[in-house]
Amino acid sequence: MQPAIYGLSGEALTADERDFFRDANPAGYILFKRNCAQKAQLRNLTDTLRSIHGRDDLPILVDQEGGRVARLQPPIWPAFPNAELFGKLYQVAPISAIEAARANAQATAELLKECGISVNCMPLLDIRHAGAHDIIGDRALGQEPMQVAALGRAVIEGLREGGVVGVVKHMPGHGRATSDSHVGLPVVQAPDEALEIDLQPFRALNHAPVGMIAHVVYTAWDRTHCASLSRKLISEIIRTRIGFGGLLLSDDVGMAALSGTFAKRAQGVLQAGCDVALHCSGVLEEMLVVANGLPEITPQARERLGRAMASVTDEAKVGNYQQLTAKRDALLAFA
Repeated sequence: MQPAIYGLSGEALTADERDFFRDANPAGYILFKRNCAQKAQLRNLTDTLRSIHGRDDLPILVDQEGGRVARLQPPIWPAFPNAELFGKLYQVAPISAIEAARANAQATAELLKECGISVNCMPLLDIRHAGAHDIIGDRALGQEPMQVAALGRAVIEGLREGGVVGVVKHMPGHGRATSDSHVGLPVVQAPDEALEIDLQPFRALNHAPVGMIAHVVYTAWDRTHCASLSRKLISEIIRTRIGFGGLLLSDDVGMAALSGTFAKRAQGVLQAGCDVALHCSGVLEEMLVVANGLPEITPQARERLGRAMASVTDEAKVGNYQQLTAKRDALLAFA
């Protein structure tokens, strides 16, 4: 198995993609709007991916946060609220906000599971900071660590109850970045004592099954490498200070925050300590370059992957989507 998660080019696999994926046997896949046109089409696509490998627990990821980050969109799929709305409700009624976030996450999971998607890249545990770039913005659950942790925990639990694995992101905190890592390399110059605030939600949820690390430089910890390429930061901050023991994904190695060939980028994040490299473009020529430079997945990463996917096996409940969304909407009305 390759320590990589790949994107796909379109609504169905091409013959070349099918051959490549069969040979590469990647850890999993990630879907985008270009892959999600209709319910039956999407279910056929995810079934096809599973049939290639015969892995019922195959990780098939999506970013379905709600608000402006949603790959499954209307009119085929319903719109979901952004994270900011749950944060606003928390300021008025914390328990209601937690219940709303849990119901929303379980409802999201119900739709994703129906489509064959097994992993949702949420919740964001990034603290929202004034003056930062809007790449996080209304995607954040709040500005206060305890609030973000409480709502984030509810999201993880709701997804799990719906049979979908959650991903905490973006370790060790993207909320201070003043630029977008999709288009450049952000540099955060805050001192260690200030960054402790950003670590708190991740530490509170260090038992999460999967985490995603940011392409951001934190000069207090490593002036030379961004987090995803920093062996020091992953070892000392992610694994030790936060205490995260789950599967660690890089953010997309195709983002402009990184430089060099796609092979070098993927190799770099793995050598730094990420368990799996994420490559999202769906461009086969790029995936071939990545694949040719990758080693076999490590036994430790394979164990973390298996543990993450097994985390929903006994937890999944049969939910009622309409009841869950009605509960969410009734609670959010108080915000």
